[in-house]
Amino acid sequence: MWTIIAWIIIGGLAGWIASKIMKRDAQMGILANIVAGIVGAFIVGWIVSFFTSSEGGAMPEAFSIPGVIAAIVGACLVIWLVSLVTGRSKRGTRV
Repeated sequence: MWTIIAWIIIGGLAGWIASKIMKRDAQMGILANIVAGIVGAFIVGWIVSFFTSSEGGAMPEAFSIPGVIAAIVGACLVIWLVSLVTGRSKRGTRV
């Protein structure tokens, strides 16, 4: 239970950091950035668990450097995928 809460907290933070890295902060909004961070953290954390755990299926600790890096990478991937699907570019819309 605490692991899920930790991933939600780290995911929210990672979503904010990823939105700054991807320069999408103003375009998506804070709630979408947090959701992207949480989803990305869970997805990458789950994928990383297959390569790092000898038992398989154990997610890395959220409050660790690899956990935070995994969450940020996952959030960047989710934000990138959302921008592909919605067709938004980095430059914004023309007037």
